[in-house]
Amino acid sequence: MLRQKGAVFAAIAWILMGSAGLRAQEPAARLSALATEPDWTRLERYQETMRREEFTELLDTVYAPGGAWKDTIEMDADGAHVLTTGTERWVLRFADDGAATEPPRYWKPMAGLPKNTKLPLAGLTIGLDPGHLGGTWAKMEERWFQVEAGTIPVAEGDMTLLTAHILAPKLRAEGAKVVWVHSVAGPVTKLRPADLRAVAVEQLKRQGNAIIRNKYGGPADELRMNSVQWTSELLFYRTAEIQERARLVNDVLKPDLVLCMHYNAEAWGDPAKPQLVDKNHLHVMVNGCYSAQELALDDVRYSMLIKLLSGTYAEELPVAEHIADSMAAATGLPPYVYKTPNAIRVGPDPYIWARDLLANRLYECPVIYIEPYVMNSQEVWDRVQAGNYDGLRLIDGKVRQSIYQEYADAVVRGMVEAAGELRK
Repeated sequence: MLRQKGAVFAAIAWILMGSAGLRAQEPAARLSALATEPDWTRLERYQETMRREEFTELLDTVYAPGGAWKDTIEMDADGAHVLTTGTERWVLRFADDGAATEPPRYWKPMAGLPKNTKLPLAGLTIGLDPGHLGGTWAKMEERWFQVEAGTIPVAEGDMTLLTAHILAPKLRAEGAKVVWVHSVAGPVTKLRPADLRAVAVEQLKRQGNAIIRNKYGGPADELRMNSVQWTSELLFYRTAEIQERARLVNDVLKPDLVLCMHYNAEAWGDPAKPQLVDKNHLHVMVNGCYSAQELALDDVRYSMLIKLLSGTYAEELPVAEHIADSMAAATGLPPYVYKTPNAIRVGPDPYIWARDLLANRLYECPVIYIEPYVMNSQEVWDRVQAGNYDGLRLIDGKVRQSIYQEYADAVVRGMVEAAGELRK
């Protein structure tokens, strides 16, 4: 989503990256919001599984471009010396040329799956992760607007759930096993904003707020980021929720790949009087583009190394490219172009960007993060008003599927094409 601008965006970034937790943390630990201290011994399983050249190339071109890794990782003849907690270092030993082995991981690369021409996704377990909470939580998430009374509200969490439920049987029909990270409106986490008020106060104090408000006056309140209410809500739906989904993905579901499904937006202002725009675009993200500020946090640095060393990028990039190209063909949307340093283009496809998001960082399997359509564009709003329907209808002078069917069908085609390439 692209709605948050200026001071609000800065406040979100500070809160999510700030050092805080549900318990008091050791002075030497530098952790992001609500994170627990990493178990660095888990990285021992990656010893001698990657060559030095591959490790440094992935750091420089995907995960930490512009030398963002150099404050926390040092290279010498012994290997990569990674800052852990305080001044401690963990050393990664590289594989000799030609001696690299497959890294340990719970997910299966598509290249290792047996061919099945009748069912191209057979043997693949796909996790569906419809973005956001939806339902009665949509307004709190600021993923809701309504143009005028009597029109269908635009609520991203409900739209992603509907799309995912259309997508699931289509993936199964191609042979995939589908598991749900989030299948109904509402949170996965058992935490609620009230449980996070103390953490919110701590965050606001660390931000240097001289005046901390208790409540805020709704999404149009420009000073809401200075309130305990808004900060605790943000920690609930943006951080605690994704951390619980990550626990479910990594410890219970263990899919081979997760599809994080979203709809995009431009800034729309007051959700009761939203601004509709002409822009409409598409992009798909893989994990990467960590900043030096992010990598200064112990848990972020640790999670990046798991993604890098387990080889997720080699799976994410081709799948993302096929899904993006399929969606571009179906929608006719141009690629979105980031003008901020928090994302970089990777690969030749103009639709593919690497960005460090909490879900694609914490989910240890490959993650394809899909961001099509601008929800507050006039065209998409018209399509949302048409609802979900079978077949084709004339909308704004174009014969189209419903936006939900179009999204789901494009993802299935991209997955099938990716499997055809990777399973050769």
